[in-house]
Amino acid sequence: MLRFVLSRLFSAVPTLVLVAVTIFVLMRMVPGDPATLMLGDLAEPDQVAAMRRSMGLDDPVWVQFLTWAGQILRGDFGTSIVLGDPVLPLILDRFSVSATIVLASVLLAVAIAVPLGILAAWHQDSAGDLAVIGSSTLLLSIPSFWMGLMLLLVFGLELGWLPIVGYVPFGQDAWAAARAMILPVVTIVLVEMGSIVRMARASMIEVSRLEYITHARAKGLSERAVMWRHAFRNAFAPTWTLIGLVLGSLLANIAVIETVFTIPGLGRLMIDAIYGRDYPLVQGCLLFIAFLYVMVNLLVDLVYPLLDPRVAE
Repeated sequence: MLRFVLSRLFSAVPTLVLVAVTIFVLMRMVPGDPATLMLGDLAEPDQVAAMRRSMGLDDPVWVQFLTWAGQILRGDFGTSIVLGDPVLPLILDRFSVSATIVLASVLLAVAIAVPLGILAAWHQDSAGDLAVIGSSTLLLSIPSFWMGLMLLLVFGLELGWLPIVGYVPFGQDAWAAARAMILPVVTIVLVEMGSIVRMARASMIEVSRLEYITHARAKGLSERAVMWRHAFRNAFAPTWTLIGLVLGSLLANIAVIETVFTIPGLGRLMIDAIYGRDYPLVQGCLLFIAFLYVMVNLLVDLVYPLLDPRVAE
């Protein structure tokens, strides 16, 4: 088990290094000069040259990368060109908003989708199973932005039950914050439920055909005991991997939901930085999101042996 954990930890290091190199190279390929952007179009050439020297843009690319990597390791992501604030505090502040929505959505989606998929598989080919399959297929085919807009139209504009736009911090007004989160969370839950339901169902069907399930039934155990005590753990292992992928992708792609519902989260921050050509902020957001994705997948790998001990052997 210790060898498995260490191997996963060490394998994450080259991945993060490769991600950092890729982000650095991509940002250097973007047209435009950060020094000119910071000083404005009316700046004198001497001012631009001095700014480039101060930012290290005249150094060789490999020197720029090592300098930037050293700053990142010290927790210095640079300063936002547009906002004028340090990048890392900006990212962490916005990430707290995105993480609240994403974690609440994933937990709720798992709490609903996994039992539905397991029950549908245990009653395979029944009317309930067909209804679950049809519903999950329909949810998989609906884009998240369209789902969000439809929910806004129905529950925000037509019925007036929930706020249409805006975000309220929980520390300011817990009730208003909860109401503002309902539509974004429901949108993500509906969109992500389809894939989780299908994975849970497929895994349970595969496990239910194994010999040890037949043996458990032969011992006279009830169907409920066979399903939850014997089949669930093995069936949940592949679903756990999918949940990790869903969580990582949501943290990376939350910008769509935040734009639809005007939520000041990490995704919205990155979109605004891209439009404003705020290179340090875009670079910091990309690196932070990539780091989150790697860490989420690392956590999934470390938990997987608890569900299937054969993996760590």
